[in-house]
Amino acid sequence: MKKLLIFALGAVSAISLASCDNGSKDTSHTIQFWNTMGANLREVLDPAIEQFETDNPGWTVEATQIGSYDDVRNQTISYIAAGSNPDLVYCYPDHVAMYNKASAVVDLNQYINDPEIGYTQEQVDDFIDGYYAEGSVYGDGAMYTLPFSKSTEVLYYNKTFMDDQGLTDILLNNEDPIEANRGVPTWNSIEQVCQVIKLRYPNSTPLGIDSEDNFFISTAEEKEAPYTSATGEHYLFNNEQNKETVRMLKDWYDKGYVTTQTILTTYTSSIFVSQTSYMSIGSTGGATHQKPQNGEFEVGIAPYPQFVNEDGTFTKKAISQGPSLCMLKQNSEEKMQMTWKFMKEYLLTTEFQAQFSIASGYNPVLESVYDNPVYQDFLNGADGYDGIAASAAKASSAMEAYYFVSPAFEGSSSARDAVGQLVVNVLNDTYEIDEAFNFAIRSCGA
Repeated sequence: MKKLLIFALGAVSAISLASCDNGSKDTSHTIQFWNTMGANLREVLDPAIEQFETDNPGWTVEATQIGSYDDVRNQTISYIAAGSNPDLVYCYPDHVAMYNKASAVVDLNQYINDPEIGYTQEQVDDFIDGYYAEGSVYGDGAMYTLPFSKSTEVLYYNKTFMDDQGLTDILLNNEDPIEANRGVPTWNSIEQVCQVIKLRYPNSTPLGIDSEDNFFISTAEEKEAPYTSATGEHYLFNNEQNKETVRMLKDWYDKGYVTTQTILTTYTSSIFVSQTSYMSIGSTGGATHQKPQNGEFEVGIAPYPQFVNEDGTFTKKAISQGPSLCMLKQNSEEKMQMTWKFMKEYLLTTEFQAQFSIASGYNPVLESVYDNPVYQDFLNGADGYDGIAASAAKASSAMEAYYFVSPAFEGSSSARDAVGQLVVNVLNDTYEIDEAFNFAIRSCGA
């Protein structure tokens, strides 16, 4: 927070200097859109902006690549402190909770439900439920965001290797007596495959996990174990169910079955594509990084591994992540309505979402995109080689009914950081299990 305060003071000074510049332009009809888009995504965004400006003479959109998602958050906090809110920003739920400390976020319900400029029920229903629900996870009944581009996590596996080793059916649980469970790896099937691979190839690390925090949060959700709450006592993750999961991972780590991004000091896709690892748990948004450069093997994609319940069924959960769109309050109602119009009619359309999803590798947020001819052509190219991004998109769409998001509140990002570090601390023997959980709770300020 000290860094943010220093940054905020710098931003205030910058704004003050700008206000003294006689050549500064009038921004009353300029919509400031802060994002993280690079050149490839601007090729999709810029035509949408140009169309908006053509359709609405006198209005302009100033889209600015700020840097990373955290950079967008930090600069937004600074400008809110300076009383100079941008109009539209990329965000994650914990960012919104921070902005709302200053009551700076627009409750979108006033526009969504407006009979003239809002959404029809059919249009609301077109949003993928799990993505749309993220906008109202703040515990106060308000709708603070709309989804923009999303991803989830899946299991990438070396299909060529698994087929050759006779491990594919074991990995994918294909002989489960419950038909709905087939094709979905379980943590038990992962362990069995790791054991066989390690015996046959002692120098390998069978499994890589890119995100320690997502592993903790996802497995807690699968077990219906407490993690956090948006209201009341926030930090609930110090419980025996979660300890049991971390003990499992520690056992695997000690046996050489698994490594993680922090311990490896790079994404685990690096050892997956070099074939010193044969399974990699990572984001669908990064699917192309899981593809070997010269097509040495076929990549298979399966849902995120699940725990098996006592009755043999799966709870089936898949984390939802990726940026949403957040409108910040302005002094001009006209300007907020035009920002809403830009978001609704130019960024959250079937056509834009289809093109943006193909360019970004992220999932579309509208069901209708899957019927779009351009996106259908993209999906038709799905395979385990050059079409890996389309394969990841197909895998994601199969998990739509299982998406979840964690509760959002000021400090929810601290919980995410804490449980990720907790996993690392246990794996590398910095702390014993109980001590690691206690330290994580304290690091959240609880």
